[in-house]
Amino acid sequence: MIRETVVTADTIEEAQKKACEELGAVIDQIQFEVIQQPEKKVFGLFGGNPAKIKATVEITPLDSAKKYISAILEKMGIGEVEITAEETDGGAVINIDGENVGFIIGHRGETLDALQYLTGLVANHVDNEYYRISINIGNYREKREKTLEVLGRKLAFKAVKTGYKTSLEPMNPYERRIIHTSVQKVRGAVSWSEGENLQRHVVIGPDPDYKPSYNKGYRKPRSSNFNKDGSYKRPQRTTGYQRRQYSESETHLQDSMFSNFEEKTVRESMNERPDMSLYGKIEVKKSDDTII
Repeated sequence: MIRETVVTADTIEEAQKKACEELGAVIDQIQFEVIQQPEKKVFGLFGGNPAKIKATVEITPLDSAKKYISAILEKMGIGEVEITAEETDGGAVINIDGENVGFIIGHRGETLDALQYLTGLVANHVDNEYYRISINIGNYREKREKTLEVLGRKLAFKAVKTGYKTSLEPMNPYERRIIHTSVQKVRGAVSWSEGENLQRHVVIGPDPDYKPSYNKGYRKPRSSNFNKDGSYKRPQRTTGYQRRQYSESETHLQDSMFSNFEEKTVRESMNERPDMSLYGKIEVKKSDDTII
């Protein structure tokens, strides 16, 4: 995006300085065109003209991103920092180096992700085109990527072994993509995303379509008994239910056993009549008007 302004001042140097402030750029980035040279007044009273220049600057998405980051860090009270950038295909990677910049990362990179998101909005507003911005502090992105790769593979092997699915914490699209890539390298495991907006997270579970070959001495994992959503896979009944037919001798034996059981139940219930005392029958004998 190209921005330009026309500035007047007493001298050319003052006009250039004023143009830099209006355009928000350094003097090396601006092209100046002198429209009118300054003329002094005669006797300090008559005539004279101020200096008039035209300043033009081409603002790139990367320049806007770096300027925005510098302004944010200054508002946060961070002192001297070094902001370097490396342009990539369709974007740029911005590195921030300095003392006491670790707190910008935040809990699991949440503050750094927020700063990266806002900087991307500013950069995309320049030419109204997508320009991908990635902000890194102290190689945090590389360390985080390795941690997510190890986590994804570990949970993938666990899903194959146990047959259970595992839900991870909400992540941004970039981190979810890392998890999906690492899970794809493990046979018998699949991953998918669930949730909406900020609650979007990855779920890792066993692949129901995977049929591995098992050697002798190894037990088949429980993943075959579960569906992709984690529910139990009930086997379908191949034959209908058939009631067993008992012979005449077996029927007579069952009747006799039932009658014995009924008699035993009646005898036991007689010993537990409601009119009986809790401790049984109490004998009372009268002897010399004394109750024993």
